[in-house]
Amino acid sequence: MKTNSLLSLPFKGRFGGVFVLLFCLPLCLMAVKKDYMKDPKYLLGAVPEVDGIVTFQKNFTVTEKNEQQIYDIMLAYVKNSIIAGGIPNQQPEYTRIVSEDRGSGTIVARVEEYMTFSHVFLNLDRTRFRYLLSASVKGQKVSLVLTQISYYYNEDMEGKNGETIKAEEWITDKVAVNKKGTKLYPRSGKFRRMTVDRVEAIFDGFMDALSTMEVQDQVLTKKRKGIVEE
Repeated sequence: MKTNSLLSLPFKGRFGGVFVLLFCLPLCLMAVKKDYMKDPKYLLGAVPEVDGIVTFQKNFTVTEKNEQQIYDIMLAYVKNSIIAGGIPNQQPEYTRIVSEDRGSGTIVARVEEYMTFSHVFLNLDRTRFRYLLSASVKGQKVSLVLTQISYYYNEDMEGKNGETIKAEEWITDKVAVNKKGTKLYPRSGKFRRMTVDRVEAIFDGFMDALSTMEVQDQVLTKKRKGIVEE
């Protein structure tokens, strides 16, 4: 009985099959790249600025919890999801809660985490993603601000000799989107896309944590019940 498996081929045939896989994989990655390069989600207006500083903001109201409940949930989310996901064993410690004030309802954290663009075989393309996160609640209104963004890229195996790039120099409309506003520039485009997606995930995480759990058809699901976005 004949088989078409790669292992059944002679050595030369197996080598050829592996070569085809290695050749095709970058093409697949290029196709994904082309998809996001022209995606309207990442084009003009995707990276907001306040007084020339890249600043992402999210405001919403939590209707089914009081201020102290909201604060406690936000603090737990920052500690268990944001801080815990930072780069460990930093000296001095970079990822940390800078301040937490229950009286004013404010939490401020400085974070450094890895942002991975691609990881194929022995080729790892990633940057350190640094930012300042502020979460505050007044009554039932929540305000999230993520700013002071920078990247530490092309570091060596010891985490040194990299290049620090500020978001204002790299991912704004002016420097990351072509003049026609139709696509991203190749080098800075991956930073812009991943930053937009990561900020969206962080803000969504807050809203998910503050949402009400519901049971539907005997299955526990989380919906954005009790959240009113502005």
